[in-house]
Amino acid sequence: MALSDWVRGAARHPMRAYYWPIAAGVLLGTSAFMPWIAVGNRRFGGVPDFAGLWILGLAILAVILAGLSITTRKNSKHPLLLVGLFAFGTLFLAERLMDRTATQQGWATAQARAIVDGVAAQPTIAPVMAPGAYLGLAASTLITLFGLTVVIKRTPQIYAEAEDDDA
Repeated sequence: MALSDWVRGAARHPMRAYYWPIAAGVLLGTSAFMPWIAVGNRRFGGVPDFAGLWILGLAILAVILAGLSITTRKNSKHPLLLVGLFAFGTLFLAERLMDRTATQQGWATAQARAIVDGVAAQPTIAPVMAPGAYLGLAASTLITLFGLTVVIKRTPQIYAEAEDDDA
């Protein structure tokens, strides 16, 4: 089977919408290996951290759920909604906690150096979000929005059917 035939078949597949959560799951998994917080030239977050392992596991789960939906042609939007919400919450809270921890560690280090040197404490470098956090938050938002489509349903059009009174 040629690549063009595979692409044509994937574009016509009845469950083709599930390719979005697969792509978002791959991006979420990629963000687990990237830093989430940067303080100067130091980077924090990602897979060695416990939250990074959770994000990687949720990304794998999203890809598996979407792949199973494609192969079995069964709807799995409810679990994808939960996976997206958990991933977003984990990433957001981990980033906020890492930001706070990095700020406190920088302040403590500056204070310790000032005490040892006998001078005034120098201002610390403020931590900023690294690309991994942005990518992970965007991917988890895509998975969550895809899962939310289960809430938005098309209502059937109600119309009157003509009855045969001649019988």
